[in-house]
Amino acid sequence: MTSKLFLQSATAMAAVLLCLGQAQAADMPVPAPAPAATGPCKVAITFPAFGGIIKQNPDPACFQTGIGEIYVGGAVTGYAYNYSERLPAFYTPVVPGQRDDRVGRVDFSNVQAFIQKADGPLQFYVQTGLYSIPALGFPTFSAVDQTNLLFGPLPVVFGKWQINDEWSVQGGRMPTNIGSELAFTFQNLNISRGLLFNQENIVNQGVQINYSSGPLSASVAVTDGFYSGELNWVTGAVVYKLDDANTIGINGGTHFSSYNNVSQPNRFYYATPLTLQNSSIVSANYTYAAGPWIVTPYIQYTNVERNNVLGLVGAETFGGALLASYAFTDNFALAGRFEYITQSGSRFNPFGQTNVLYGAGSSAYSFTVTPTFTWDRYFIRGEYSHVELVDFTAGLGFGPAGTRGSQDRYMVETGFTF
Repeated sequence: MTSKLFLQSATAMAAVLLCLGQAQAADMPVPAPAPAATGPCKVAITFPAFGGIIKQNPDPACFQTGIGEIYVGGAVTGYAYNYSERLPAFYTPVVPGQRDDRVGRVDFSNVQAFIQKADGPLQFYVQTGLYSIPALGFPTFSAVDQTNLLFGPLPVVFGKWQINDEWSVQGGRMPTNIGSELAFTFQNLNISRGLLFNQENIVNQGVQINYSSGPLSASVAVTDGFYSGELNWVTGAVVYKLDDANTIGINGGTHFSSYNNVSQPNRFYYATPLTLQNSSIVSANYTYAAGPWIVTPYIQYTNVERNNVLGLVGAETFGGALLASYAFTDNFALAGRFEYITQSGSRFNPFGQTNVLYGAGSSAYSFTVTPTFTWDRYFIRGEYSHVELVDFTAGLGFGPAGTRGSQDRYMVETGFTF
């Protein structure tokens, strides 16, 4: 109880003090995008992508080598959290030594290094280290456990052939084409990912073709979907920049053969859910980014087809989300997110649909508030989020027995990106 009160008080106090201290500067614009590097190396780094409040380092460390300019960066961040309810053992991977979902923890959220060659015809990117990817309505494990359960200590590593100014081909372990939120905490407006994020794959292994010309960019990839190790997914994304402030996009993916994780190690039940690996998804988004505002609404549809061999009855989900941020000053911004998602079926017929949410016919909504203070490469932010379940199946909700219909989260994250 003491730790819970401490975290609640710390988060609330941080939000109040920061808001009061910066309220007079409500008309200040968002800082300009990161400029090109000014050191001995001149390439403007764009990877990993950053969501807007925490920004890309404009002057990363760079070394001249025999193969060209090598850039080195990283993220060292830690967080503390307290949840009003844990999730039941149903959601916990069957992995020896794996600890259950906890209601409170102090841990690293990222201890990662980025190494890349970003110019010339042959390029590469390596991201290595520990990480935690907290998501609403989903268990949160330690950085060590989650790294082992997901993509290991090399979550992203790929090579790229830049054919010309418009076309490129890359292959390896890559970020997905799908979704409007990114994988790691420092890349996003909020500390935790949202409910819709839980329906998306995060990192794929495969081959991807990219095209970019003027306001249009597009990518198509053949991958292993939810990190299955089997190339049975195709994904794609198209983004069109209407003008300097407005961008629209559509992305999605589907499997072209069925996948069965019965023969896989137990860790695949966490990284590669059977239902989602055999699903299809499409999402459309719009982003407005100008002055102090960043606003991104998006909608998402998923479908799990009936498969008698795998025991899948089939299901659909539909959801929508609104992410927004307002920069009061160059150093303080307030971000928020609201989302809603629903699954097909009826809770009175729990076996009539495959569960991909909180039972057949269930739905959920959430809201999140994240005040963020940045100073050069340092940041600190607090976060409050609430998830409410509707028509969920007993045993699949919150609490040790899965019978509770809501969860509150209090989080604080701080650290450096460089």
